[in-house]
Amino acid sequence: MQLKIMPKKTPLSAGRVPLILFLCQMISALEVPLDPKLLEDLVQPPTITQQSPKDYIIDPRENIVIQCEAKGKPPPSFSWTRNGTHFDIDKDPLVTMKSDSGTLIINIMSEGKAETYEGIYQCTARNERGAAISNNIVIRPSRSPLWTKEKLEPIILQNGQSLVLPCRPPIGLPPPIIFWMDNSFQRLPQSERVSQGLNGDLYFSNVLPEDTREDYICYARFNHTQTIQQKQPISVKVLSVDELNETIAANLSDTEFYGAKSNRERPPTFLTPEGNASNKEELRGNILSLECIAEGLPTPIIYWIKEDGTLPINRTFYRNFQKTLQIIQVSETDSGNYQCIAKNALGAIHHTISVTVKAAPYWIMEPQNLVLSPGDDGTLICRANGNPKPRISWLSNGVPIEIAPDDPSRKIDGDTVIFTNVQERSSAVYQCNASNEYGYLLANAFVNVLAEPPRILTSANTLYQVIANRPALLDCAFFGSPLPTIEWFKGDKGSALRDDIYILHENGTLEIPVAQKESTGTYTCVARNKLGMAKNEVNLEIKDPTRIIKQPEYAIVQRGSTVSFECKVKHDHTLIPTVTWLKENRELPTDERFTVDKDHLVVADVNDDDGGTYTCVANTTLDSVSASAVLSVVAPTPTPAPIYDVPNPPFDLELTDQLDKSVQLSWTPGDDNNSPITKFIIEYEDAMHEAGLWHHQTEVPGTQTTAQLKLSPYVNYSFRVMAENSLGRSSPSEASEQYLTKAAEPDKNPTTVEGLGSEPDNLVITWKPLSGFESNGPGLQYKVSWRQKDGDDEWTSVVVANVSKYIVSGTPTFVPYLIKVQALNDVGFAPEPAVVMGHSGEDLPMVAPGNVHVTVVNSTLAEVHWDPVPLKSIRGHLQGYRIYYWKAQSSSQRNRRHIEKKILTFQGSKTHGMLPGLEPFSHYTLNVRVVNGKGEGPASPDRGFHTPEGVPSAPSTLKIVNPTLDSLTLEWDPPSHPNGILTEYTLKYQPINSTHELGPLVDLKIPANKTRWTLKNLNFSTRYKFYFYAQTSAGSGSQITEEAVTTVDEAGILPPDVGAGKAMASRQVDIATQGWFIGLMCAVALLILILLIVCFIRRNKGGKYPVKEKEDAHADPEIQPMKEDDGTFGEYSDAEDHKPLKKGSRTPSDRTVKKEDSDDSLVDYGEGVNGQFNEDGSFIGQYSGKKEKEPAEGNESSEAPSPVNAMNSFV
Repeated sequence: MQLKIMPKKTPLSAGRVPLILFLCQMISALEVPLDPKLLEDLVQPPTITQQSPKDYIIDPRENIVIQCEAKGKPPPSFSWTRNGTHFDIDKDPLVTMKSDSGTLIINIMSEGKAETYEGIYQCTARNERGAAISNNIVIRPSRSPLWTKEKLEPIILQNGQSLVLPCRPPIGLPPPIIFWMDNSFQRLPQSERVSQGLNGDLYFSNVLPEDTREDYICYARFNHTQTIQQKQPISVKVLSVDELNETIAANLSDTEFYGAKSNRERPPTFLTPEGNASNKEELRGNILSLECIAEGLPTPIIYWIKEDGTLPINRTFYRNFQKTLQIIQVSETDSGNYQCIAKNALGAIHHTISVTVKAAPYWIMEPQNLVLSPGDDGTLICRANGNPKPRISWLSNGVPIEIAPDDPSRKIDGDTVIFTNVQERSSAVYQCNASNEYGYLLANAFVNVLAEPPRILTSANTLYQVIANRPALLDCAFFGSPLPTIEWFKGDKGSALRDDIYILHENGTLEIPVAQKESTGTYTCVARNKLGMAKNEVNLEIKDPTRIIKQPEYAIVQRGSTVSFECKVKHDHTLIPTVTWLKENRELPTDERFTVDKDHLVVADVNDDDGGTYTCVANTTLDSVSASAVLSVVAPTPTPAPIYDVPNPPFDLELTDQLDKSVQLSWTPGDDNNSPITKFIIEYEDAMHEAGLWHHQTEVPGTQTTAQLKLSPYVNYSFRVMAENSLGRSSPSEASEQYLTKAAEPDKNPTTVEGLGSEPDNLVITWKPLSGFESNGPGLQYKVSWRQKDGDDEWTSVVVANVSKYIVSGTPTFVPYLIKVQALNDVGFAPEPAVVMGHSGEDLPMVAPGNVHVTVVNSTLAEVHWDPVPLKSIRGHLQGYRIYYWKAQSSSQRNRRHIEKKILTFQGSKTHGMLPGLEPFSHYTLNVRVVNGKGEGPASPDRGFHTPEGVPSAPSTLKIVNPTLDSLTLEWDPPSHPNGILTEYTLKYQPINSTHELGPLVDLKIPANKTRWTLKNLNFSTRYKFYFYAQTSAGSGSQITEEAVTTVDEAGILPPDVGAGKAMASRQVDIATQGWFIGLMCAVALLILILLIVCFIRRNKGGKYPVKEKEDAHADPEIQPMKEDDGTFGEYSDAEDHKPLKKGSRTPSDRTVKKEDSDDSLVDYGEGVNGQFNEDGSFIGQYSGKKEKEPAEGNESSEAPSPVNAMNSFV
């Protein structure tokens, strides 16, 4: 017996015990294998397999068929009850039962009436093991009665009044479908002002003169009988105030004339339902429909809310211009108070509908069939729910359990039947009935007690063939009651399987994961239970794998030669392989040039089309292998030959056999110029639609001089022909005579149909129009149709001219629409077009992302998380989420009108993102917005966060002032970007001796509030190098370096060290008196003089510039640069002044102009030295002649040395 359990692999452990599978006895139902031989022998109680519905409405014009089918062993017999008593079908000549079936056929076509057979029917299927029963089948004939005759008086009312046209259809079975039409069978248009209620009445919130008509007709369609009944037409006339007074004047006195007040605007009142509150009851699983229709002027708008909760998003739909609220698959949670609100410009009213959801019984656990062995225990469980709670009752073989024959193995415990120590006589069919006032459920479940010795269902001596090193699966399908145990043996001697290389599955299958040659042999499966034993032998053969020992090789051959591919296969000698050759994974061309023998493929007279990939595939009944090679075809080696050229153009074109959709074209070929013509290309011109433009029509082989051409309707054709050989294509021939085909309906529809809204309340339908050639006739137009995808509305259609767009207005926001565009012309319509889906226009999202929170990762990086916005609130295609973030401004910055906000966009439905590039030790604020195709939604509440401290930048400046014989004073500015709270400064300095070596390093800590420090007790006439940097709690920042000397013989301060990484420093000795230095200075002066003379000459040639005047005006008062006019050097300050050289006086070697040197500097256009442009991004940063400090361990400066720099370095 097989357990209904998913297969599970169980490895066998090594040892000397036999390979045995012990399957546990299960109290749950056991499934009988669907083996035909087994099913022929096993007895089984009846099971109902097919029956008619509980509420069976029949067509009185056709025979009545009441279905009842069942299976069982032995085959069951059938009987029926009608209205609770036995139905003797033999006594009614009109009733017959199908052979080997319980289905009744009542022949009322010849005689009899359907009403005679109304009633409640129940079928019983019985055999020796028990009896199963069907549901109670209620038979009722459908009815479609006529409307009662009535005289309908014309309705006359004033413009603006409300109106209800009653329908009151006849009561039919099932109820009819109601709709209103006119005499021309055209549906009456409905809107927010005019609409049909759920009861079929037609409601007017206010009437207009255009509502006047005499053919308001209510129709009732009875689908079961395919009939439509019509009410008498209703005449409605709407009068203006003047018309109403004229009508009254003929019948009433002068004092009874109407004023204009009937046409005045008024607040809403409900036409249905009445009062302020009402009740509604609905069953679980049905559609809950709530309706509110109001009158008023202007026309009221209806809104819906649930007082104690929210409406379910995916199950709520609004119909009839929001006058009807529908909730599908209603459940108990949908109970509560629903409120409809009618509102116009003059006021609002509301009506409360109290909804109660009841439930007919529904299954929680349906009883299942039990197959047990004698002595087993088991249970039948029947659990159902409903509102009110259903009552559970049990039957045995169709008889209430209370009066059924007693069974000592059976005990009833509410919704459970408990079986203990069952015997074969315990077999029966049990029925569980769960019922309340709204319906019932009936389920049959049999208990079948079987005592069967083991049976093996797998065929005896089955041969399994497996390729070596692949898995082998040996089947042993079995059945028995009680459940047998399975064991496997190998070989004739019955030796047990002892290795752990086997896996035994719970269905009895033996698996050898990696079959080897030694796995070959006979395997025996043995099944045992207490009633007996069964065994079966299967054989396993292991085959050698198929291999390609000689694969085809890549080949390059000349056109016209022969190529051979070899494919040698080695295989198991007992298997017969088949070798197949493929080209580009398809069959070889059917060409005599391709020949295949045992191991080779030969291609003779190779041409260009033969190039490609050739594959050899070797198949056996057990495996398949393949190998491929590429053939490349090249031109043959050129040999002396006549001059070749493209063909001459064809001539003498002639049209014959001229039909509506075809014509025959013939021509005479031109000279082929020593290269055979391979094909002719035929082109056509449409002189009516695209004069002068030629299109490809077809191609024919070079041996053919005629072609049968297929034509399109309504085209004025001309044809021309070109010949082609291996060298190219000829010039076109002269055009043929023109031929105009007849018009016909279009044979295709526009393509690229799309529906996208440009505004929230429209749908823009676009398409690619047909060309004039495709129109097939005059008067090309398009029928544009659309309807909501999820609604029940009919298609709305409009016919437009030959355009490519149509705009549908008044659509709801972002709703899916079904769209189709059909072409038509004066002859007729194109085929039915394909339906595409589009969406009406998007609107800005309504909701901001919620639960926004920030996680600071480090001082420059933060991670933002948020909850996604519900799709319904996005109101468009989700584009992503956008984060706005900005840094909190200082008090000095708050005066600026513009706050610089940064934006990061995250595509798709991401709910988190990273904010990089933040400034340390700063306060940031952010918000998140959802983005759709229309734009951004509202911002989430602002969230603030702080970034931790970082390391500071280098101090802004470092100057060394007041050098004395044994002291130096340092002055500095704090870092421009402290990135935190400064804790201290670190000053390191070391002397530089006369051999350019650095002395010991002194480390000094300075409080953070200092900007000046004096070093005392320094060595006399010694150069020092200083390294200076700031610190925060996060660490040390970048350093700035300077050099200075304590001697009075040097200028004192050197510029910032641009070669801080060197171990050697500049000289300490006074070189001003050295001879070589004086010679060098003379050479430099001469060179500068020559350069100035050249510049002066070129400047005089180019005209006078104001730059010189600016330079003179900005000259440094302490250090004068070399003058242009007299070619002499400026005087340097005396060394005894101990004043440092001005850094701004240097002239860089790259000829850039500093602020002091140029009148055209960008500084003059900015705000001071550090001029900045606005946020449009044209210029950000500083423009200054000042050189940045570099760290002591940095690389050497890339600035080329200038003469002045050279002098400064030696002073």
